[in-house]
Amino acid sequence: MRRILLAVVAAIGLCATQAEAQQRTRLTVYTALENEQLAPFKAAAERAVPGIEIAWVRDSTGVITARLIAERANPRADVIWGLSVFSLLQLEAADMLEPYTPAGAEALRPNFRSARTPMTWTGMDAFVSAICFNRVVAGQRNLPRPTVWTDLLNPAFRGQVVMPNPASSGTGFLTIAGWIGAMGEAPAWAFMDRLHENVQTYTHSGSAPCNNAARGEYGAGLSFDMRSVALRNQGAPIDVIVPTDGVGFDLEATAILRGTRNLEAARRLADFTVTQAAADLYGRFYALLAHPAGRSTVENYPADFAARLVSQDFSALAARRDEILREWTRRYDGKSAPRN
Repeated sequence: MRRILLAVVAAIGLCATQAEAQQRTRLTVYTALENEQLAPFKAAAERAVPGIEIAWVRDSTGVITARLIAERANPRADVIWGLSVFSLLQLEAADMLEPYTPAGAEALRPNFRSARTPMTWTGMDAFVSAICFNRVVAGQRNLPRPTVWTDLLNPAFRGQVVMPNPASSGTGFLTIAGWIGAMGEAPAWAFMDRLHENVQTYTHSGSAPCNNAARGEYGAGLSFDMRSVALRNQGAPIDVIVPTDGVGFDLEATAILRGTRNLEAARRLADFTVTQAAADLYGRFYALLAHPAGRSTVENYPADFAARLVSQDFSALAARRDEILREWTRRYDGKSAPRN
């Protein structure tokens, strides 16, 4: 009798689990979030939004953006959660984003959300370009500690600089956009011409240059602030340098794809992404948050970085993104790392 009861209980439990799975809506979410962020973001969203299941499609910013554009006639994504605002503005211009103002989105900082009504995207956090400077390599090779970008033009840095390819990495694009914003376009290209002489390779990931520098492969890896801080907090012998002459920055943002077959569930996820609870989640990885009430718990973050952000017109840069990338590729792509 006991065995029969156990079998019945097991069967009931299995049926309940299958029924719950059938009731859940599977959302395909395209993202350029860091790999270590995927599990906590998924868990938090599925707790906060009952009835959804997130299926990530993750790659670097340039790859995800190109994939979304290639799939325009037959969208496969429901939601974008964690992609450069430059990319989202490109998609907005192509009429690929579903207009929707998430509940509570008006609480976000004004420059961290779409100006349209209804909104087409909402911001999560900001990240800035930074230099990962390996102190051990610097001591071995007598590299001077940089404080401004032009310090990297010193001949001592020949072959000791690695940075992201802006055609495949959002970090790479925000870095060169920052140089254009801070220096002016012609001086920025002249600077990049000279920097190119010292660059050993251009990676296809925004994190890779800092990872390389942290391992001692190069003296200076141009990356973004949060990867740099995370590696330093893990004990890497690097200084996180936010140059004093101005740095580019980007927003991570969220949007719903026009044409999603799961619009109601996508809207519910979008609602969660603008809450203070979501902002606290972002604050585990980033210091500057879209929601002013969000709490950042990042330790050892560089002081006064916000004062070093260049003035950027995201829409104007997004409109010129392809033009800028074509020029960059023409000049410098010969040193790009092989694509996987």
